[in-house]
Amino acid sequence: MITPVVDDGLGNSAYLVDLGDGRALAVDASLDLRALQAEAERRRLTVSFAADTHLHADFLSGAVQLADADGAQVLASRAGNRTFDHIGLSDGDEVDLGGLTLRTLATPGHTGEHLAFELLDGSDPLGVFTGGSLIVGGAARTDLSGSGQTEALSRAQYRSLRRLAELPDATPIWPTHGAGSFCSAPIGGDRTSTIGREKATNPLLAAPDEDAFVKELLGGLGSFPPYFLRLPEENRRGPTVDGEAHVPGLDPARVAMLAQLGAVVIDVRPVRDFAAGHIPGALSIHLRPQFASWLGWLLDPLTPYVVIRDPKQDLAELIWQALKIGYDVPVGELAGGMDSWDGSATQTPLLTASEIGDSRVLDVRQDNEFYDGHLPDALHVELGDVPDRVADLPAEPVVVMCGHGERAMTAASLLRRAGHVGVRVLAGGVDDWVAATGRSLA
Repeated sequence: MITPVVDDGLGNSAYLVDLGDGRALAVDASLDLRALQAEAERRRLTVSFAADTHLHADFLSGAVQLADADGAQVLASRAGNRTFDHIGLSDGDEVDLGGLTLRTLATPGHTGEHLAFELLDGSDPLGVFTGGSLIVGGAARTDLSGSGQTEALSRAQYRSLRRLAELPDATPIWPTHGAGSFCSAPIGGDRTSTIGREKATNPLLAAPDEDAFVKELLGGLGSFPPYFLRLPEENRRGPTVDGEAHVPGLDPARVAMLAQLGAVVIDVRPVRDFAAGHIPGALSIHLRPQFASWLGWLLDPLTPYVVIRDPKQDLAELIWQALKIGYDVPVGELAGGMDSWDGSATQTPLLTASEIGDSRVLDVRQDNEFYDGHLPDALHVELGDVPDRVADLPAEPVVVMCGHGERAMTAASLLRRAGHVGVRVLAGGVDDWVAATGRSLA
């Protein structure tokens, strides 16, 4: 039995494979092992093998922790040169899982040392863990190892996908990256597929030749958080977590002092709460599944930060989202939340779609979202680019928008930190504007 463990925020899937004798195989588990370990405990399984298809860029691997906690044997590419104990594998190697067999297929492209793992019952293929090679409707990006390697890795990805396409059509594929992942740009929401379905529907497999494939692949790549360039090396060395993470409660005077010394105040409350009143200069990043991506995109990893949350929000969730992308935990949180703040507070107004009128609109969605349809004359800057573009953006009052409001409020808080005034946020997205005005998108 194979159970996907989906991280909706990062757009990834880990897999837990019941080996039938109380043991399990985990594939591409992240450092945040809570969901995977809960599933293993529910099914009374001990993780005996932890396989990584590649040196991940979007999260820290949990393989070392599974080795420490459960005595799991770590399986990974020999070419990855990992510095911790593991079984290094090359193309065609087989690992006896006790009744089932894991066979490696070298599939470079997403990374240079990438492996796919074919799961066999005797000689019968049960499926293949494809990591970031063949994914549903596409393939994972090939530009995370530096621009000098992108062309070669893209051509390697072409050959890897065609190698996987030679497997029987009925073979299930279990990718790591999927919808919502900045490592890929899949065209649908499905996270698993089959070789036959991908041969029939995947536009990259339909490319007539290698050059056309490379053009198609690179043309679909969007932006990605800067921490992606750092994590592969941390995964090569083997991530560790020392002891229990502790976030102390701080009084308002201490929070104000840390902010003066350069700490960033991150307000993780929902958008409407932040809009109603927040500490001047606070950065709004709503604590939701995507929190890790935006923390990693907008905060330098060496910058200390203090958090403000609603008491109902789970501090452990915030901590694990930070840890799984290689960030330190906050240096503290405002004890009692905003109710305890005794300094000045400011508001960032929310507008309905009917209240925008002729205001200047700044759309901070990703490129592909914007070009699918946007308000006429809207200015477009992706949220991840706002810190570098803030000096170029209009100083006059502006309405910031995204798909629902969370990213827009983050952008608005960045503008406010930079001294912009009169910033307002659309509570909603393009569909709300169309419904309210009856007008068409550009």
